[in-house]
Amino acid sequence: MRSEQMEHLFERNGYCKVPSNLSEFMFYYREEGQRAIVLHIVDYRKQLELSEEQYAALKAKVIEFMRAKGKQKVDLLSIVLSNDTGNGKKLCAYDRFCWMIDMDNNRLIIYEDQTADFYGWRGILEEFLLAEDMRGNDQNGNDAAYGGLSGRGDWKWRKDLPWVTICLVAVNIIIFLICTITGDLLYNVGMLYFPQIVEDQAYYEIITSMFLHVDARHLFNNMIVLFFLGKIVEQKLGHVPYTVLYFLSGIAGDLLSIGCAMIIEREHVSLGASGAVFGVEGAFLVLAILGRCGTKSTQVILAILFSLYCGFTSVGVDNAAHVGGTLMGFALAAVFCMLYPDKTSNTNSNV
Repeated sequence: MRSEQMEHLFERNGYCKVPSNLSEFMFYYREEGQRAIVLHIVDYRKQLELSEEQYAALKAKVIEFMRAKGKQKVDLLSIVLSNDTGNGKKLCAYDRFCWMIDMDNNRLIIYEDQTADFYGWRGILEEFLLAEDMRGNDQNGNDAAYGGLSGRGDWKWRKDLPWVTICLVAVNIIIFLICTITGDLLYNVGMLYFPQIVEDQAYYEIITSMFLHVDARHLFNNMIVLFFLGKIVEQKLGHVPYTVLYFLSGIAGDLLSIGCAMIIEREHVSLGASGAVFGVEGAFLVLAILGRCGTKSTQVILAILFSLYCGFTSVGVDNAAHVGGTLMGFALAAVFCMLYPDKTSNTNSNV
C-alpha cells in the first residue's frame, strides 16, 4: 500500500491536505463550522527517529495551525504507518487518540486504551485495508478471490463475507417460490395464528412465520433492507451474534404481537420477516451511535421512525412486531458491542 492511495482515500471522504515540506508528516482536515477534524499521518517506515516529546510537539503544532485558521475546537487523530509494530507501539501506545497501521499486513491496530472510533474512520480504514490486502494477494498470485483456504487473504475474504445474511435472504426467497407453487399449504401450517398457538401449543409458528411473506412486494421490501443493512451489522458484530440477534428480534416481535392481540382480545394472524429486519435496523442504530458504520445516528433514527410511521398509517401491518423487533435488536446490539468490542472489526487487532 502506497501513501498516495491513502491520500486519495482522505480526499474522497472530504478531507483537505495541508502541504508539508516533510513527507514523513502529513495531515488532512475537514471543517464542520467552528470545529476542525484532523487526521495526522506519521510515516514511521523511513527509519524515522522520533521521541515521545517530539511526537507530542508535532501534534501541538497541528492544533495550533488549525486554531490560527479560526477553529475553536480541534479533534485530532494520529495514524502511525509502520513496518515495525514494536517501535510504533512505543510511539503511540499511550496516546488515546492514536492508531497504528501495520503496513506489512494491512491491518489497523487499536490498543485497548485508545479511542474505539473517530468520526467513522475505523470502519473506513478497515474496509480500505481489507481491499488492499485482497488486491495485493491477487496480484501476487495467491488467488485471493477464487483459491483455496491456504492463503491468509483468501481466508479473510471468505470470513468477512456476510454469509448469514446471504443465507437468510436466499431461504426467504426459496420459501416464497415454494409458496407460489404450493398455494396455501405452507401458509396454513406456518403462519402465526394466535388462537392456534394457545389451543394447540403451536409455538413453532413463532419461527416459521418469520419466513413467510404475503406477496412479492412484501418479500422485496424486507429482503432489500435485510441485505444492505444486515451485511454491515453482520460484519461488525460477527456471524454468531448477528444470527442470535436476528432470530431473537423476530421472536420478540412476534411475542409482542401476540401480547397486543391478547390485550385487545381479537384473533391475530401475522407473517413476515419484518420483526427480525427491524431488529437489524435497531442494531444498525447502535453501530451508528457508536460511530462504527460511517452513518450518522440521526439519519438512522429518522429512517426507523419513518418506517414505523408508514406501518402505523397503513392497513394490515403488524406494528407491534416492528416495535418489538427494533427494541430487541437495539438492546442485543448494545450488549454485544460491550461484551465483544473486538467483534466489531474483522481486520482490527485490540492488543
